[in-house]
This record gives sequence, C-alpha cells and structure tokens, in this order.
Amino acid sequence: MNGRDLVRSMKAFGSAGAGQGLLTVRAAWRRRRIDAVGLPVRGAERARVPGPVLSAEPAPGGGIVRFTRSELRITVTTGGAVFWGWDGAGPEPSYALAGGAPEPDPRTVLEPDKDGAWRVVAERMTVVVSRLGAVDVRTPGGVSLRRDLPPRWWEPVGGGRARWMQRSEVAADARFFGLGGRASGLRLRDGTYGLWNTAPGHAFGPGDDPLHLTMPVQMVLADAATHLVFHDSSCDGTVTLREGEEGAGSGHDRAGTSDLRMDGGPLRCWVMVGTPARVLQTWASLTGAAALPPAWALGHHHVRRGLGSEQEVRRIVGGHHEHGLPLDAVHLGVDHFDAHRTFTVDRDRFPKLPVLAEELRRDGIRLVSIVEPAVRPEPGNSVYDAGTAEDVYVRDSAGEVVRGVVRSGEAVHPDFTRARTRRWWGGLYGERLSQGFAGFWHDLDEPVSLTAFGESTLPRSARHDLEGRGGDHREAHNVYALTMARAAYEGLRELAPRERPFLFSRSGWAGTQRYGGAWSGEAATGWPGLRASLSLVLGLGLCGVPYSGPDVGGVDGSPSPELYLRWLQLGAYLPLFRTVAGPRAGDGEPWEFGDEVLEHARVALVERRRLLPYFMTLAHLARRTGAPYARPLWWGVPEDRALRDCEDAFLLGDCLLVAPVLDPGTDRRAVRLPRGRWYDVETERVYEGPAQVLVDAPLSRIPVLVRAGAVLPVRGDDGSLELEVWAPAHGRAGGGLVVADSGDGWEEPAIERYVTRRQGARVVVEREGVDGPVEPSLPVRVRGLGTR
Repeated sequence: MNGRDLVRSMKAFGSAGAGQGLLTVRAAWRRRRIDAVGLPVRGAERARVPGPVLSAEPAPGGGIVRFTRSELRITVTTGGAVFWGWDGAGPEPSYALAGGAPEPDPRTVLEPDKDGAWRVVAERMTVVVSRLGAVDVRTPGGVSLRRDLPPRWWEPVGGGRARWMQRSEVAADARFFGLGGRASGLRLRDGTYGLWNTAPGHAFGPGDDPLHLTMPVQMVLADAATHLVFHDSSCDGTVTLREGEEGAGSGHDRAGTSDLRMDGGPLRCWVMVGTPARVLQTWASLTGAAALPPAWALGHHHVRRGLGSEQEVRRIVGGHHEHGLPLDAVHLGVDHFDAHRTFTVDRDRFPKLPVLAEELRRDGIRLVSIVEPAVRPEPGNSVYDAGTAEDVYVRDSAGEVVRGVVRSGEAVHPDFTRARTRRWWGGLYGERLSQGFAGFWHDLDEPVSLTAFGESTLPRSARHDLEGRGGDHREAHNVYALTMARAAYEGLRELAPRERPFLFSRSGWAGTQRYGGAWSGEAATGWPGLRASLSLVLGLGLCGVPYSGPDVGGVDGSPSPELYLRWLQLGAYLPLFRTVAGPRAGDGEPWEFGDEVLEHARVALVERRRLLPYFMTLAHLARRTGAPYARPLWWGVPEDRALRDCEDAFLLGDCLLVAPVLDPGTDRRAVRLPRGRWYDVETERVYEGPAQVLVDAPLSRIPVLVRAGAVLPVRGDDGSLELEVWAPAHGRAGGGLVVADSGDGWEEPAIERYVTRRQGARVVVEREGVDGPVEPSLPVRVRGLGTR
C-alpha cells in the first residue's frame, strides 16, 4: 500500500463506522496486493523520439510519413477534421467516435514541403510535418495555431506499454478552455490538470481537480482562429498549461504551452479549426449527436436525500403545488431500494410505487431513479445471481471476481466494455420502467468508492474485455461510465422504443453526449461551490456535452437563504435544473427558507416554465449542430479579447445573456456585453455593446438581457406556444429559430426561421417559407418598442 492509499483509508476509517472503515482499509490493501501481482514491473526504461524523416507514402486524404524510430499516419477527413497517429496508430478502435472514423477526403494528399517537410492542405487548415517530427497546424493564410513538438516515449527495456509526452506551443494570445468538467474556472489558467475520472472525497469547490468527468479535449481561442484538439487515449494522464505572453513594444512574444503526459495508450490526435460553432459541429459529427431529452426533462427537477417513502414523495409534491411552484420531476435516491440496493424496490416503504408514478404522471410529474454500477454480492440478490450466471463481473489477473467497497458495503462491478454485459445490464432497466420510472440518474459510475475518498473501487490491473481486445482498468477506467451509459441507453431504446430515453451521469468521457447528459456531482455548499458549478457546466458544453447542471444549493451544508436563492436563480437558466434538499443538502425545500425566498423562487421557477419552448429549441439545435445551450460570452465573437476572461456570465442560446449573482450582498453587478443592442428583460432598459455596464441585481432576480431583434419561443399563459419578439434597432434586422416539440417521441419537428425588421414605429415579423416570407401562424408579442 502506498502512502496515499494509507492516508485515505485511515481517513475513511475515522469518518465511517468501524465496520465500514475496516472494510475500506482491507479493500485498499487488497487493491494494492492485486496490482502488485497483476501489473508488470516497469524497471529500466529507454527514451525515444521519432528521429529524422526517411520517406513518405501519400494516400487519399493524407498518407504516412516514416521516421527513423517511428511513423506518423495523417488523414484529412471529409468532415474537415484532421487525424494523426504515431507508431502506426489509426483512429480506431475508439470509444469516442460514433459509427467509426469518417472517410478520408480524396481531394487531399500528402505532398512535399520545403526543408524536407511534408504537408496536407485541408479546407480550413494546413498541417505541416517537419523533418524531425514536429506537427504544425496553420490557418489557410499560413498563421501557426498549434505546433506539436516531436513527441517523446519512455519504453520499458523488457517490453510493455510506453508512456509518452507531447509538448505543444500555441499563439501568445491564445487562451485554453475545456478538458471536461472543471471547477477551477471556465478559462483554464496556468497549472496541471488531471485526466483520471474520480471524486475528491468531499463536496468539490474551485480548488479540486480532477473531478468526475475529465477528457483530453482542449478548445483554444486565438485571434487567428479557434481550434479544438482531442488526444484519443483513455489512460491516466495530466495536462500542464501555461498561457503565453505578448511582448510589449519591440519585445518578443512568448508562446503558450500545453504539456500532455499519458501513462499509455496510442498517441493519436484529432484537430478541428474554425469558429467555436464550426469546431463543435465538426466535433459532434465525430463523436455523435447529443441525445435529445424528452420535453419534461427540460423543466424543474427536485431530489430530497432521504426521501424514503411514498408519503414523503407525496408531501414534497403537495408542498410544491400548495406554494405554486412548478415541478416536472422527482428524483429518488438509494433510499427507495431494498437492502441489496440494485434495481429492487423496498416494498415496505414503497408498496404501490407504480400507482404513485401514474398519479404523478397525470399531474405532469415524472419519477427518476438513481442507478449505481455496484452490485452487492449477497445471497438472495437476484441481480448478483443473474450476473454471476452470465459471467459479467470484472475479474483480476488471476481470474477471480474483484470485490471493492462502496458506501453500501462490498460490491462487484459489471464489465461494461463487453457487449454481452451491456445487453444484460440494459435489460435490467425493464424493472425500473415497470415501477413507473421515466428517467435515470447514474451515480458513482467512475467507478469510485465514497468510503475510500475518491479511490477507484477496481484495481488498475483488473481485467476488462474492451470489445474483445482485452486490457486492464488503466485503459477502461475513464470510459467505464461512458459504457455504462451506453448499456442503459441501448436497453431503454429496446424496452421503450417509442420514448426518448432520459439519462444523465456523474462521470463519462468523450462521446458521452450520445447517451444523455451530465450531472456536476456534489458541489460544496457555499459561494465558491456556486461559482465552480457554473464553470463546470460551461466547460462541459465546450467539450460537446450540452446538457448538464449542478445540484442547486450544494450538498454538504445548510445554504443561507441568499445563497440558496441565487443558486436557484442561476439553475433556472441552466440545461439540467435540479434543486436538492435533505439531511446533507441544506434546510430543505424553497418554502423552508422563508416567505421572501419563496416568493422570489416562485418567480424563477415560473420563468423557467415559460422558457421551456426556448430550451426545447436549444436542445434540438444542440443535437443538430453540437452548439451547447449555455455558451461563453465570446461564443460569437472569439476575437473579442475582453470577453475571453469573462467567467461570471453566459449566453443562453443566441438570444439571452444571463448574469448570475455569485457573491453575497450583491444588488448591482458589472456585465460585459458583446457587440449589439441588449434589453434588460425586466425593465426593457437598453444597453449598447461592446461595453461593460452596471445593472441592477436585486434579491428578487438576477440580470438577464436579451438581444435586440431576438425571437423567443415561450409558453403563454394558457400553455400554448407564443413568440416573444424584441424590437430590432433602427436599420437593423433580427430573427430566431423555433422548434415546436412538446413530446417525448421520435418525430422530427421542422425548424422554423423567423426574421424581424423595424418599419417606422412597427416591428415586422415574418416566417421564412418555401415560396418566401409568410405571416407567423403563432401569436406574437412585441417588446422593447417603447425604448430608443
């Protein structure tokens, strides 16, 4: 056992009960012992670099460049992305790609460049490979965006997998974003970031890294262009970032750097260049369209930890109705399971769960069930017995089923990297559907043990199928949650083919959006936790996961009324809107914070319901284009350097700018505006951007501004769809998109495009038709006409 394991285990021993603590210590020793036997001893290593270029072999879309000690395969794809892999690595097999690698672009071929280099020319970039193995990504005009220096490998002398390092240089003005869900801030400052999905062992705040959902995806903004880079290795690693610095006067620029170190896996890379919208669209075409949530999932969700009976569920639902608070889903945690805690309801506390679910559904409320991958190996546990018969559980190098420790005790884990296991596990969700559940919340799917303070429940030497290739947990860990989500999604598609599955997970990897959304995990109760939860949602959106959200209020303390309200007001504008209450999650429901908080919370919840058609439109656009619902302020103007540093406000689609209150005692706050005219949605006051303005932020609301000319689909007082149109500036036009989808099925609704223009004192609104503009068929309400 190493020192870190020992310290974590002793902490767990002191914080858990004596029996659970002893199990945790024993499990840590067992993992260490299994790895001592199952992992090869590295011993002496030799360093290696590619060496000088020897030859090149052109092929459609690119070709192969051979060096003295390695070779580089490079391909331009029909979608505009460029792939390269060292040591003969190809784009497959990959858990990130949807439907395999795209076809090479036959118009592009590897061709000689000056000084012994080779290059491929794509539509939006040129990639030049130097004679010593550096890879330079340039704009069509020749401006360098990213230069990968020749990589380095460290290989065991006796054979085995190599670890490697890739150093990259970016422009002096470039800024880094992405790497999955990060609590440190939207813009990734200088520092080292981990690439191993885990839990910090406590509620997270800005200083915690890594978290539950990491991925080696960087989006890099520079004046010349935006680029996205993905290193397709799921092994443990780190990224060390250092921003560049532009020289003053005649001084030299200092390039920014990114040092990626991986403990194995192929060295292969995808690069996309263009605007933020363009690169995310290309990224989505590679990794798959985002799963479309059912309409109800875009509303208000609520979870109370310790919600352990049907009576408690009815009390919570009744309280929302009594106080006029819209509610769309109630989430049940592990308290509704029986002693085995795997797909089996406690019949004493929930004797008529299907009846309860049907009653709630008639009121427009769905039930969502927590699901964890851990299976308790106990006699009488039908899931464990069935899994044993199917031989689905992860085994160690000696062939024994691995037993880890989770919060409920000892557990075994299915190997979701095997297709047979996924089919078996997906079928288990039929029991959940029969109980009336409409959605699923995956927790502890890193997989991780809360009792071991973030330690993996599986040793790194544990064996996995990896789609028949075979391998160990060092490669499977980061994709474990992704493959679990795949099992659930495919199972639900088969069990309920007419309904869109609703699924969100705490962990995941590149491509996880294909199967559902993400939940931020346990954010710390406090203002830093509030700020961290916002940066996590925005960062995930830039990595292709558009649907995510935090637990409003945090989970490890009692939020003050002000903090709870400000968090709820922010959550009302995030894709996944879930409030949390319970023994470890604050004082409770909104009405328990006092009349003033209740009144203001009701306003925020009602506004969320009014905006549901807009959220549905954003969901369809995310599926079709890869654009996240919540976007950084620089989304449409990445060249605006002032906006690159803005982390305390965001765009909701193209139309709304949300400026949450992230500090206590705030009743006014500064907001940095992108260019254009903006209205305060409450007062209709006009602001002109680009500028920094002071706006009122009373306790009753957070500042929300709307772009002039915007067309917002909203829910009218009678529940029907309406258009809210904000007057464009004189001489300017505006518009918006509307996707009218209120269901849960697979029908493909049309995208309606509306344009607006000022005509004297009137605002003209028209829908683009096949034969030209036509009058809108929906009711229209124009706002902002009384302002100049």
